[in-house]
Amino acid sequence: MKRQPNDLGRALLAFFDEYLPAQRGLSPHTVRSYRDAIVIFLRFSASDAKRSVDRLDVVDLTVERVIHFLSSLERERANGIATRNARLGALHVFARFLAARHPERLGPLQPIIGLPFKRGSIESPIEYLDRDELDALFKCIDRSTPKGRRDYALFTFMFNTGARVQEALDARIEDVRFEAPPQVKLLGKGRKERICPLWPVTAKLLTALLAERCARGSPLLFPNARGQPMTRYGVRYLLCRYVKKAAESTPSLRGKRLHPHSIRHSTAVALLKAGVDFATISHWLGHAGLNTTMRYARSDIDLKRRALAQVFPDAIAPPAGGRLLLQGTDLMGWLRRI
Repeated sequence: MKRQPNDLGRALLAFFDEYLPAQRGLSPHTVRSYRDAIVIFLRFSASDAKRSVDRLDVVDLTVERVIHFLSSLERERANGIATRNARLGALHVFARFLAARHPERLGPLQPIIGLPFKRGSIESPIEYLDRDELDALFKCIDRSTPKGRRDYALFTFMFNTGARVQEALDARIEDVRFEAPPQVKLLGKGRKERICPLWPVTAKLLTALLAERCARGSPLLFPNARGQPMTRYGVRYLLCRYVKKAAESTPSLRGKRLHPHSIRHSTAVALLKAGVDFATISHWLGHAGLNTTMRYARSDIDLKRRALAQVFPDAIAPPAGGRLLLQGTDLMGWLRRI
């Protein structure tokens, strides 16, 4: 006999079907991120409580269990602090939702809502492709095949617009204006729309791509060979394959951990090096604030070298005596006395 949903089951249905997409207005990608976090927690709770997931109820969501779950993420799943905090964030939102639906459980749920995020997360350097690496990547794509022409157009489109991979895969033919000046409408995080200009060469590639598959009838710009939507994992597989091939001629690619978002990073750094202001880059990429855009200025070594050359071009050159002097002062001695 099929079990009927209990309070937890009904709450989960309402949380994912109504609350997150309709009331909070979260994108499908963000909803899936919440889903993954809660699915992992439910599996942990079922194992901890020694019963199946469908027998769990609201009373099984306790602060002690959440703390043990967070510890297991780091200890057993080898998750970093950032991932651990993202999982906790999803549980915070779900606990608040449960407290609103079941006010009688507010007392046990409040400690979960109050669990702090862990500090100490190390921000990894942004990985991006410089000009030579981008050239090597595009040159290794075989454009003599339909798949190769699609991949070339896709990665050109992503670099041109700085689109997140899901934004590029969700882009539809009707979102592109091919008449001069060409542009595309992208739907980003929080369902925010933005308009990005297209290079004439990008518009030409898209026009040729659509003419080649006009009989397929897919409304998407970049469907797979069967006319179905491509996946983020599929794009990552393609990028890894092309990067591996490009690394044969460009050794600097071998030590980089690249993924589709790295192309977006490459766009941001290229715009920054071209002298585009932070506000324009922020709007171009659909960032929530300038702080996100500022990360790229901290990541590019060429920009740091340029800034250093403008500040102290000649003043701190070591003199013949071997001591580092700045305007006649022993700089190292001064630094030690600070």
